[in-house]
Amino acid sequence: MVDTATMDVSANPQAKDRDRPSRQGGRGRSLRKPDQPWWFALPALAVFGVFFLLPNLLNFVYPFTDWSAFHPQIGFVGLSNFDAILHDGSLARDIRITVEYAVLVAVFQNGFGLALALLLERDTRFNRFFRAVFFLPVLISALAVGYIFRALLAQDGALNGVLSSLAGHPVDTPWLGSTTWTLLVVTLIHGWKWMGLAMLIYLAGLKSMPGDVLEAARIDGAGAWRTFWSIRFPLLAPAVTFNVTTALIGSMNTFDIVQATTAGGPGSETEVFNIYMFRIFGQGLYAQASAMSLVLFLIVVVLAVPVIVGLRRRENNQ
Repeated sequence: MVDTATMDVSANPQAKDRDRPSRQGGRGRSLRKPDQPWWFALPALAVFGVFFLLPNLLNFVYPFTDWSAFHPQIGFVGLSNFDAILHDGSLARDIRITVEYAVLVAVFQNGFGLALALLLERDTRFNRFFRAVFFLPVLISALAVGYIFRALLAQDGALNGVLSSLAGHPVDTPWLGSTTWTLLVVTLIHGWKWMGLAMLIYLAGLKSMPGDVLEAARIDGAGAWRTFWSIRFPLLAPAVTFNVTTALIGSMNTFDIVQATTAGGPGSETEVFNIYMFRIFGQGLYAQASAMSLVLFLIVVVLAVPVIVGLRRRENNQ
């Protein structure tokens, strides 16, 4: 005897099609993950609010108060803290040093990173090993890097010891004690610490270039330098934008490397804005230090936004 349900399905194929979605829908509902309660995120939101959001909001309030170690209560004083900063002879000098520091770090970090990316571009075992080696400083604490280089560059440190052996007479060059080149030395240390990150970004840009464009340039007779300058470097515009922006913003907010190597010396020649702020905070003038942090925020915005806009415009024109 033929099953009547089978006869109905064979006689009416649409009935079979109607049954299939319902079975698939049931299977989909059984595989769907249950919704997680929203309050699972409350611990993370609490930590974010207490240790990040609240301090940043208060940083826009404290500069207008007299908060210090010398007042038992906090009172509103208007713009007096900003007036004190403007009449401090250190402000203009430290802004200049901070800008010089940021520009030099951006040049060194991106120059070292791009050179390493070009040298280690091929996927060989040798290159992969040295990519990891040059990326290691990124993972090391900036304070640790600063203390290591302070020991190496001391007048009785390892570098002068090696130079003394090579020269045959004592060498006691004050690498971190000269008002002429110490800023340059510290920016080199900063660029060395972060060049691995720039290398990684440039490597990603080099690997994503279309092979047919490079092959067309080779067929047209373009040499290695011509291909790099006319084709490869313009195609690296997004990587350049990211690396230059992060280098400028990060170095304008630097503190740890400078504090560990020179602490702003010699003669305040490496006193970047955060070192200046740290010195004022150490004097117990907390509201004035908060006002200085707000000034630094405005300086970073004013200087970084035109650079970012210019680099993005360069990207769009490539």
